[in-house]
Amino acid sequence: MLLKELTQVFGVSGYEKEVRELIKDIVKDYADEIMVDAIGNLIAHKKGYGENKKKIMAAAHMDEIGVQVTKIESSGLIKVKTLGFLWTHTTYMSRVRFRNGVIGIVNSTINMEDVKGDFTKLCIDIGAKSREEAMEYVKVGDVASYIGPYAELKGNNVTAKALDNRAGCYVMIKALMEMGTPYNDVYLVFTVQEELGCRGSKVAAQRLQPDIGIAVDITPAHDYPCDLEGSNTLGEGTGIKVSDPSVICDEYLVSEMVKCCEENNIKYQYDVIAKGGTDASSINLSNYGVRASGISIVTRYPHGPNSMINMGDVEASIKLLSKYVNREFRFDI
Repeated sequence: MLLKELTQVFGVSGYEKEVRELIKDIVKDYADEIMVDAIGNLIAHKKGYGENKKKIMAAAHMDEIGVQVTKIESSGLIKVKTLGFLWTHTTYMSRVRFRNGVIGIVNSTINMEDVKGDFTKLCIDIGAKSREEAMEYVKVGDVASYIGPYAELKGNNVTAKALDNRAGCYVMIKALMEMGTPYNDVYLVFTVQEELGCRGSKVAAQRLQPDIGIAVDITPAHDYPCDLEGSNTLGEGTGIKVSDPSVICDEYLVSEMVKCCEENNIKYQYDVIAKGGTDASSINLSNYGVRASGISIVTRYPHGPNSMINMGDVEASIKLLSKYVNREFRFDI
């Protein structure tokens, strides 16, 4: 299954080559042209036919959170820093896999209760007994990601690592396959380094100078015990982003998404979150400003090794994106 394959391929922020090559191989037969820019974004262009066509940039980031080696101790234990936001308590006792396949277990050099979010107190144990032995397998600068196998759960839900944001990549790939020849010029951008500050989408937006930006990404669920407040619920449809701390979505684009859902019998919910952000923020502020919006996949346990999404929500998101890019947008009304 494509979504399973996407979640399991390696692609820590800044090191997205493997996932990019996988996606590139899939989309090349469906796009009119593809390119990879200097920072590593993969851009798939689908030419539109409309007289009043707009340039639409949809962005889904390929990168996943991970860690990078900073030091190898004389004991053989490996110290790391984060690439993206990880919780120490989620990472502790998790297994990680380095890019070359070496597996380790995350431990703590002090009582875990005293770590208090300080990643310098964590270490990775690959089973080596000395620095020399560890350096046969791992060196400073190497990167690792969570191990989180893909599994089907009850209620049409699935779990895996890297659903943030391989789920969004999956939505864009499937929408590309289903949209036919769109009314608008569509640029599907599989971005890099979103977890480090939306870096890939910044340069892609500068290059493309779109009229409309759409971030296709996960959004935190609020329907399970957690420290977040909101209405996002698994299984209640695609999320139409209204706002997050980094962006206020264009009201017209939001209303057009609602109309698109209602006209095409697509189940939807409004996505408003008080923490987090997406590539919509950098697209919105690029050039002299771009109208921005978002299609969101509600996700439980984000930024951990075992996130959860609902496949009905994913299918609704695919349908929304494939239909939305075929609408005629009028900015003069």
